[in-house]
Amino acid sequence: MGEKMTAIMKTKPAYGAELVEVDVPQPKEGEVLIKVLATSICGTDLHIYEWNEWAQSRIKPPQIMGHEVAGEVVEVGKGVDDIQVGDYISAETHIVCGKCYQCKTGNYHVCQNTKIFGVDTDGVFAEYAIVPAQNAWKNPKEIPPEYATLQEPLGNAVDTVLAGPISGKTVLITGAGPLGLLGITVAKASGASLVIVSEPSDFRRELAKKVGADVVINPMEEDVVKEVKDLTDGNGVDVFLEFSGAPKALEQGLRAVTPAGRVSLLGLFPREVTFDINNLVIFKALEVHGITGRHLWQTWYTVSNLLRSGKLNLDPIITHKYKGFDKFEEAFELMRAGKTGKVVFFPHKH
Repeated sequence: MGEKMTAIMKTKPAYGAELVEVDVPQPKEGEVLIKVLATSICGTDLHIYEWNEWAQSRIKPPQIMGHEVAGEVVEVGKGVDDIQVGDYISAETHIVCGKCYQCKTGNYHVCQNTKIFGVDTDGVFAEYAIVPAQNAWKNPKEIPPEYATLQEPLGNAVDTVLAGPISGKTVLITGAGPLGLLGITVAKASGASLVIVSEPSDFRRELAKKVGADVVINPMEEDVVKEVKDLTDGNGVDVFLEFSGAPKALEQGLRAVTPAGRVSLLGLFPREVTFDINNLVIFKALEVHGITGRHLWQTWYTVSNLLRSGKLNLDPIITHKYKGFDKFEEAFELMRAGKTGKVVFFPHKH
């Protein structure tokens, strides 16, 4: 295209990022170029912005940040025959090899050679971006960009909630950050009979109520396990969904789930976690699922169908919308302070 574009770039190995002007990239073989219609901030992006230990070990600046996206294909590289100019797409973030044992047995989400789009490659916090064709997901035209960009994290929430039966079940969700909020609306849309949410932030507890949580608990002031037992006739919840990555929340959830119940763990913990595994997992005969990424492409079909159904209550979750990237630092700082749900950028101001 020979044009310039603005992008949020991690320019150096330190806190923060910069708004830069760079060349619009050219798609190579097996790639497409998209005009970014909407892009949203993920917790991973926040870690890169903060330059935490994980980011220091993984990111190689300079690099454009971001991986959640909805965009229109404007150019197609060689060898791409299933995507055309004008297609409206989002992107799966796991770039898989297709050759390892996991890929060959259909478990692409845990490919041994996974590269992560926007982590190991330039991302989508830009006016235009490159997407590997194998990672492109064609969106139905009726899904607006601010919803379509949420499909990648929504896939995490769907896999967490639907790792086992949920209809008619009582559920405890720990953590009402952006992913936990998505988990609440998926659980409600999927027929959970009672959704209890534990969240220390006043702002996020209010969001949890707006999204449809039946009961919201402040774990700093209330006894989570006692509250859950009282609400479930002393039995505990059928399903415990951990979104917070807080060791104390994990232990409270394991105490609050009924024996022979189900546990899905999505939250990432800052360090090694110790708890009484004998009494809290083994003797309770719990079914425990570790959740990572999304199933390719089964989860994407589920997410797309849920979005088209209109049953997901996403509007309260999208708390901040920005035209252009000029206020990106404000957006990241608000997110750091726990004062946002999902933050969406619309890179093109017109």
